[in-house]
Amino acid sequence: MPRRPTGSVWYALAFLALLILVQTYFLVPAGRQLSYSEFKSNLKEGKIAEVTVGEQVIRGTLKSSTADGKPEAFTTTRIEDPQLVAELEQSKAKYTGEMVSRWLPEVLSWIIPLLLLVGVWSFFFRRMGGAEGGVMSFARSRAKIYAEDEVKVKFTDVAGVDEAEDELKEIVEFLQNPKKYTNLGGRIPKGVLLVGPPGTGKTLLAKAVAGEAKVPFFSLSGSEFVEMFVGVGASRVRDLFAQAEAKAPCIVFIDELDALGKTRVQSPLGSHEEREQTLNQLLAEMDGFDSRKGVIIMGATNRPEVLDPALLRPGRFDRQVLVDKPDVRGREEILRIHSKAVKMAPNVDLKVVAARTAGFAGADLANLVNEAALLAARKNKEQVEMSDFEEAIDRLIAGLEKKRIMSAKERELVAYHESGHAIVASLLPGLDPVHKISIVQRGFGAPGPSAQHSPGWAAD
Repeated sequence: MPRRPTGSVWYALAFLALLILVQTYFLVPAGRQLSYSEFKSNLKEGKIAEVTVGEQVIRGTLKSSTADGKPEAFTTTRIEDPQLVAELEQSKAKYTGEMVSRWLPEVLSWIIPLLLLVGVWSFFFRRMGGAEGGVMSFARSRAKIYAEDEVKVKFTDVAGVDEAEDELKEIVEFLQNPKKYTNLGGRIPKGVLLVGPPGTGKTLLAKAVAGEAKVPFFSLSGSEFVEMFVGVGASRVRDLFAQAEAKAPCIVFIDELDALGKTRVQSPLGSHEEREQTLNQLLAEMDGFDSRKGVIIMGATNRPEVLDPALLRPGRFDRQVLVDKPDVRGREEILRIHSKAVKMAPNVDLKVVAARTAGFAGADLANLVNEAALLAARKNKEQVEMSDFEEAIDRLIAGLEKKRIMSAKERELVAYHESGHAIVASLLPGLDPVHKISIVQRGFGAPGPSAQHSPGWAAD
């Protein structure tokens, strides 16, 4: 959405309009512009009735009149002409001298640069002290703030992480009814750390907690704290907690916490890094604020082993919630959520799709549904069919199909090779059944056929 002009912009436009009016009505002479030679010719022919001689401009009226009966005015630029007065006497035209005051151009000549200087200085001063994007505002927190009615995500939009969802429902209940815990002397954890592989829905779970509790939601990444300037990260942490306490009860979500909370090590030079100062400030703020105010700190990381132990001790991120990859039932529920907006054919069986996507996270399943829809649209289909899902699974697991020409001998060798993979996968206990065997080369690798395997799938 385009930004509306500020008040200073309107003032500048009004000032420019005033200058144009001054130049039009005061500095520009009125009347028809004549060249000096044309003026001298009219003077000799007696066509001029009245003349006013100024320092730079000669203006006057002709004996001829305009259409409305008024004398026709003219102006011309004055040139040094010693014979001008004598010629005026001979023409018997009425002439006078004029001393034009030059105070207005002189005043404008120093007022306009001064006003421009003041305007530029005011512009940069506001930019330096602005709340957003200002040069002096780099120490402010850059968290995205969502009001309680802006977070539309609920627990019904999350699937496949039932254990983590049950753990976080307690946080929602505390935010909605804190007296239930404080009356018994209990204390809700200050920080909740969501741990799990990438794409499992950690950020979505944090938004669902805020959406269910109907509280403001602060969202930012751990890398947004650290800058090249010393002390900026610590200042942003202080500003973040000050804003959170002002809007309590609320949830502060720090994604990619490992970018900020890595284990502190002693520098060979004996100095503290900016990241360590930011982490120290975060630890101090988490110790200093009262959890009874209803400020819940939530973090997310897929690398918990690199976090500083001080960040995980009781009183800080003292509760860790595992957000793991879903099982076959969870994958089916996730597929149903992401396929709500997709036109599905009756032959699509999401149970089969869920069984063939072992190891897929929530983001992978969302990408699978989207890829199947794109493949169906590419083939000008009106609905997404089961064959589109199968092709999408092949693309995501093994890679893009390569259009390579193979000799009969190569196809025979690859077929024997892949049949061996399929037989072994079928006989070994604990493995998923083989769904497909292919000799088509996919993905990256050497020019010849190369094997790409996954549970329940054998192909080249």
